[in-house]
Amino acid sequence: MLIQRLAIAAAVLAVSPFLASAQDPEGASRSVAGGGITVPGWTGKIDANEARQGKTINDAKFAKEGDGFHVVTGPATSYWNPNDKAAGDYTVKATFNEPKYMNLNTHPHPYGVFIGGSSLGTDKDNYLYCAAYGNGTFIVRGFGPDAFQMNGRRGEPNEAVHKAAAVGQPVTQEIALTVAGGHVKCSINGTVVADYENANVIAPGKLAGTDGIYGLRFAHNTEVIVTGFSMTKN
Repeated sequence: MLIQRLAIAAAVLAVSPFLASAQDPEGASRSVAGGGITVPGWTGKIDANEARQGKTINDAKFAKEGDGFHVVTGPATSYWNPNDKAAGDYTVKATFNEPKYMNLNTHPHPYGVFIGGSSLGTDKDNYLYCAAYGNGTFIVRGFGPDAFQMNGRRGEPNEAVHKAAAVGQPVTQEIALTVAGGHVKCSINGTVVADYENANVIAPGKLAGTDGIYGLRFAHNTEVIVTGFSMTKN
């Protein structure tokens, strides 16, 4: 019986090596070795609750990789270049490749793009983001400076959002936020998954305005390769 139990335990660890480092059901944030921001011109900020637990921006990693970025969190973090600003009608997009789905956590965590950034790096951060999970769901959320949800605390499923075949398998999402015609739209893999009138986004306690800095948003304990990050005028 003891041999059988040991064999089962060994099999579980072989299939899910990440479990040993992430047993907290809410996924306690890791500290990433060799962390920090090493891409010139870029900066970032971890969420306030992460800072209260003693984490810093150096507990996550934002590095150049080819024509894109290699991001490993750590605490939930937003990254931006202060020179990246958009106004009027525009689209911000990027492609996110999670090479090993859920390799740093016990449940899916999202990543995406944000727009309308103002007072970034302060306790009054204000921005709106759309992010995808590798299980087929997405979330539209913001800080104003308190967090606000546009489609629920856990987001919602949509067939346009790609699903990883299994834990440890790759999954890729193209995520875009478009401001045009009095609306803010989130598109994932070429399909509009959320469409909000400006009046539902720009309001007290929500987004101050759609003009502002744009950037990248990552939940805690994620590893993603980002390519094609860009802004185009509509």
